[in-house]
Amino acid sequence: MVQERTLPTFKADATAVTRDEGLMLYEDMVLGRLFEDKCAEMYYRGKMFGFVHLYNGQEAVATGMIRAGRRNEDYVCSTYRDHVHALSAGVPPRQVMAELFGKATGCSKGRGGSMHLFSSEHNLLGGFAFVAEGIPVATGAAFQSKYRREAMNDPNADQVTMCFFGDGACNNGQFFECLNMATLWKLPIIYVVENNKWAIGMAHERATSDPEIYKKGPAFGMPGYEVDGMDVLAVREVAKKAVARARAGEGPTLVEALTYRFRGHSLADPDELRDKEEKEFWFARDPIKKFAAYLTEHNLATQEELKAIDQQVQATIDDAVEFAQSSPEPDPKDLYRYVYAEDE
Repeated sequence: MVQERTLPTFKADATAVTRDEGLMLYEDMVLGRLFEDKCAEMYYRGKMFGFVHLYNGQEAVATGMIRAGRRNEDYVCSTYRDHVHALSAGVPPRQVMAELFGKATGCSKGRGGSMHLFSSEHNLLGGFAFVAEGIPVATGAAFQSKYRREAMNDPNADQVTMCFFGDGACNNGQFFECLNMATLWKLPIIYVVENNKWAIGMAHERATSDPEIYKKGPAFGMPGYEVDGMDVLAVREVAKKAVARARAGEGPTLVEALTYRFRGHSLADPDELRDKEEKEFWFARDPIKKFAAYLTEHNLATQEELKAIDQQVQATIDDAVEFAQSSPEPDPKDLYRYVYAEDE
């Protein structure tokens, strides 16, 4: 077991969120968790094919970051572990599930599958299978927002781009090149490193000369934050600062969220490389259980209310599966559609 980093401390008081905000954050995380659980069930039952990378355990990062921005306005760029980012960005569960089933009603018309979710309607720039591939795409999106606002005098072009990637991507040249450009041009972008300690089977500490990734932000002239990625309120607090900075035209931010995936790299991974002690250390810090305890301790919700949300979310996911299974396959005659932009 690799020595664990000391997690940043964050103590949220009773005024950290309102009741409505708290219930929204809880529902968003539960949606991500139960959706992924259903994906695992469908995959192992032979209903879902291809590579499927689940997000269990990391929900506080997606919810804390994305829900601190503006849905359907700000941009979100993801990786091959993209289902929950899409859901937090507002893509309907039906569309996400249908895409995983390869159906025409999916958000990518059945052409993307698990690793390539995309929705222009919700400003989801895509899931990207190659490591670090989404970083320059997100940087370009941030550039166009700045260009539209400053060169084209569009007062409504104040969108923030959130770019998610893993610790393994931080050793890729595109990471350094884009951090440099983002600071140079003061782009409205937040680079979010979801450091779950493992790049497939490579321990982060074995692959990186300085494992504290957030320190690379100041090296390029931008703030770098280290945050407990298992605490949705801690993530949300950092996100609000970074969003405000970007929206005000003050430039980019690098956020390193220390988190952990509860399952293997993908559903095809037997997950034999990680020590039992390491898993147990992180399982005990489940972000959903932690936040549920916060809500009840501060009288923002009762156990019965949280259970009702769980049941409601499960019904939504069951409906998404039924929708996906009954949806049509893509028509072969449309094989060459959606390669180029259309005027529809």
